[in-house]
Amino acid sequence: MRMRSLPVSGPTSMSAMRLHAAGTELSLDTVARPGPAGHEVLIEVLACGVCRTDLHVVDGELPDTRYPIIPGHEVVGRVIECGRSVTSVKAGDRVGVPWLAHTCGICRYCRNGMENLCEFARFTGYTVDGGYAQFIVTDARYCLILPARYADAEAAPLLCAGLIGYRAYRAAGLATNLGLYGFGASAHLLAQVARAEGRNVFAFCRPGDLESQQFARSLGAAWAGGSDEQPPEPLDAAIIFAAVGALVPAALTATRKGGRVVCAGIHMSDIPAFPYNLLWGERSICSVANLTRLDGQQFMQLAAQVDLRPTVQVFELHDANRALEHLRHGKLTGAAVLRPSPV
Repeated sequence: MRMRSLPVSGPTSMSAMRLHAAGTELSLDTVARPGPAGHEVLIEVLACGVCRTDLHVVDGELPDTRYPIIPGHEVVGRVIECGRSVTSVKAGDRVGVPWLAHTCGICRYCRNGMENLCEFARFTGYTVDGGYAQFIVTDARYCLILPARYADAEAAPLLCAGLIGYRAYRAAGLATNLGLYGFGASAHLLAQVARAEGRNVFAFCRPGDLESQQFARSLGAAWAGGSDEQPPEPLDAAIIFAAVGALVPAALTATRKGGRVVCAGIHMSDIPAFPYNLLWGERSICSVANLTRLDGQQFMQLAAQVDLRPTVQVFELHDANRALEHLRHGKLTGAAVLRPSPV
C-alpha cells in the first residue's frame, strides 16, 4: 500500500550551516526549505553527528565539491512529508540518513552487489545537501530505521562512525586481537561491538593522550597506548581510523603474519615508503569505501541487540564550527552531535 503524506504547511525557510568555499568557516544561512518529489522525503532534523569526513569536505580534500553545500551525513530525523513514490516510510517515522544518498543501480558495481563503489553515487553532505540544517530532503530508499533504544543524539554517530566501523570490522576478518588506531567516534563504538563478541581490543591513541587511553580502557580495551608504541601481543588485524598514512607501516609492524590492516577513512595523508618485510608473510592492506544499504540494515540489527553506549557531546547547530575544531584538535571524547533548534 502506498504510504503518502499530504504537503505540509509551515515555514518556507530554514536555518542551515553552509560551506561557501574550501577552507572557510561554515556560515549560518537562512535558505528555502526544500520539498520532496518522487522517492524523496522531507525530514525534520533532530540530531546530526559531526564526522571526520565533514572536516575533509570543509578543508577541500575531497574532489568535485560544489558550493555552497550543507555538510552532515549522520542525520536523525522525523519524516514530515513523503513524495508520491515513497512506500517504505510514512510521516511521523524516525529515520536515519547515512552517507550513501543515491546509486545508479546499473553500473558494474551496482549489478554485482557493490553499490558502495557505484560510479555515479551521490553522498549526503558532500555531493548533496546534508544534515547541518533544520530540514533535509533525501531518497527514502536509502534511509535506515533506527533502533528505538537510542535517543536521537546517541543514534546519530551510528550512521557513519558505526556503519563504517562495522564495514571495516567485517573486512578485518575473524581477529582475536584487534588493533584500533585513532580512538574517536568509530573506534569507541566498534570497541564495544568487538568486546561483546569476545575479541581483545588494543587501542592506539595520539601519543601522550592519556585521557583517550583511559576512555578506551573504560570500554573494555585490553591495552591502550600511543600510536607510536607496540602492543604487548601481536595483532591479528588492525583498523586505522585516523587519517594518517604513517600509521600503515606502524600497524603492519604490530600485525602478525597473515594479518590484515584495514584503512577505514575516505581520505588519508600519503603512506610513506616502508620495507617489504613489513608486508611479507602474507600480511595485507585494504581500504573500506562508503557503505551499502545492506551494511546499514545489518548494523542497525546488531545495534538493536548489543547495548552500545555512544558517548556524545552535543552542540547547538550554530556552534558547528566549534564542534569541527574540537574534532580537528582531538578535544572530543566520543562523538560530537549537532542539535538544530526546534521548528
